Amino acid sequence: MAAVNYLLYPAGILYGIIMWVRKLFFSFGILKSEVFNIPVISVGNLSAGGTGKTPHVEYLIRLLSETRQTATLSRGYGRRTRGFMIAREFHDHHDIGDEPMQYVRKFRDVVVAVDERRRRGIHKLMETHPELQMILLDDAYQHMYVKPGLSILLTAYHHLYTQDFVLPAGSLREFRSQACPADLIVVTKTPKIFSPITRRRLISELALQSHQEVYFSYIQYDEAIPLNPDFVNIMPERVNTILLFSGIADDYALREHLGRLCEAIEVIRFPDHHVYSPGDLKKIRNEFDRLPTKNKILVTTEKDAMRLRDKSLQEIFIDLPAFFIPIRVRFHEPDEERFNKRILYYVQKNSANL
Repeated sequence: MAAVNYLLYPAGILYGIIMWVRKLFFSFGILKSEVFNIPVISVGNLSAGGTGKTPHVEYLIRLLSETRQTATLSRGYGRRTRGFMIAREFHDHHDIGDEPMQYVRKFRDVVVAVDERRRRGIHKLMETHPELQMILLDDAYQHMYVKPGLSILLTAYHHLYTQDFVLPAGSLREFRSQACPADLIVVTKTPKIFSPITRRRLISELALQSHQEVYFSYIQYDEAIPLNPDFVNIMPERVNTILLFSGIADDYALREHLGRLCEAIEVIRFPDHHVYSPGDLKKIRNEFDRLPTKNKILVTTEKDAMRLRDKSLQEIFIDLPAFFIPIRVRFHEPDEERFNKRILYYVQKNSANL
């Protein structure tokens, strides 16, 4: 642990105790959790971002929405609105947050909603969309007012919660022991080539409870898409330099992927969920112009692209080769079949109440 983290460790213990006491209030019934008669799956993490939650929610949407009327419910992190809202395509990240904005633009047959109070959000969804058969709670592991039927906890391969500390000494929102209530644990962002020895070592380190199952996933990168839809361009197969800019908690996997496409990577990092200003983009453009090669491109993430939809922002890059790269989640064999069966079994078993 870095020296500064040693200094912050007592504050982390205090924060962890506060979160632990809060959960005790729910355990003793002082605060109430509500159980719903519709299948509810929660996807979350112990850490403050960086586990690949959004593509895992999208994986579940693809798995479930073909046969079930599905909704996602998020807090809508970073939005300037409050209360319950059904997301529409014309909304931007100021209205609903970047992740719901991404869902609503990619999945036309799914109801996307936001509400900082998830229990109220579920009631509103069931009132406004009585045909719903399934609700996915996005980033709700710490939201105790709803008791999901199935809880999925994500942890990143390069930053397992077992190796981390509570905020502010580390990035955990609560003590490692609070992984115990999770039903499924997914180790995300693993290498595509994944040895059985590494698998066994990670399972041993996670020290699973008897009721828990573990799965291993990795990221698959789709074809790059021009950041400005009015600027038709194709990402070259090989470039000298890529300037990567992003406002995500962990860009390790993306940097590793881009490293196979170029000779050098330059990186500009912003805070997670950063709201870009014209000044930010002018800074990025200036850095891009300074790169001493003509064979260069700009790259960002799909989530960042949601925060760059404003025409005034896109015009700054209008004449530049700027792209974002969509991602998908894949599971290692035999985890994909096991994971899908586990999810579908839960949903089918708990649909009898509808």
